[in-house]
Amino acid sequence: MMNIHGPSLGIGAGIAVISILAAFFAMDTLVDSQQPLVLEEVRDRDDEAESFSGTTLTANGSPYLGDENAPITLVEFGDYQCFFCNKFFHDTENGILENYVKTGKVKIIFKDYTIIGPDSITAALGAHCAGDQGKFWEFHDILYNNWNGENNGWASSENVIGFAKELNLDVNKFTTCLNEKHHQPKIVASNNDAQKLGLTGTPAFFIINDKNQVTPIQGAQPFEVFERLFDTALQ
Repeated sequence: MMNIHGPSLGIGAGIAVISILAAFFAMDTLVDSQQPLVLEEVRDRDDEAESFSGTTLTANGSPYLGDENAPITLVEFGDYQCFFCNKFFHDTENGILENYVKTGKVKIIFKDYTIIGPDSITAALGAHCAGDQGKFWEFHDILYNNWNGENNGWASSENVIGFAKELNLDVNKFTTCLNEKHHQPKIVASNNDAQKLGLTGTPAFFIINDKNQVTPIQGAQPFEVFERLFDTALQ
């Protein structure tokens, strides 16, 4: 898969309080997710309005994938060991890249929600360490292209370092970054953001349009669901 990379710039400062455009789809239109999302609690409480601030949705994540000036932002909360995150990557993401990211309409931010096990954290650390060398999204891809289940060792430190070698990264710098957990604070903060939003499973998505309105999406939906929502937001 060919990736488009943009600078790691925060967009939260430009977003004040974000309103919700749409609730979740009817249950018969959903692909099963690990667990249901719980957003109503946050949405209905005035004292938690900050949960939908731009920083909660977009800070502590990856560099942009795509044009930083794209009118739509797609935020994904994911876990590299997650079956349905892997399903989204293989079944849906490429259609979004080809039709919306490469055409400058959508940019993507990936945020960690490491809920499955220790190797989820190792994989996330590896992606951000690769990001230090300008290859976050290549590492993101190689992780999902080597996905092999949950808590069975495919994302161990040894294997993650092997992925860095495949991408021709400076392995010494990468290994130091990984072993010293340089990006642990970012991963913890991203997990905290997910919890503020009431997320209980992965993947979870938020589409932010150019009016700073948000549409949440539950689970590994097919491309057609994203297509419909993107086209609506672009009108």
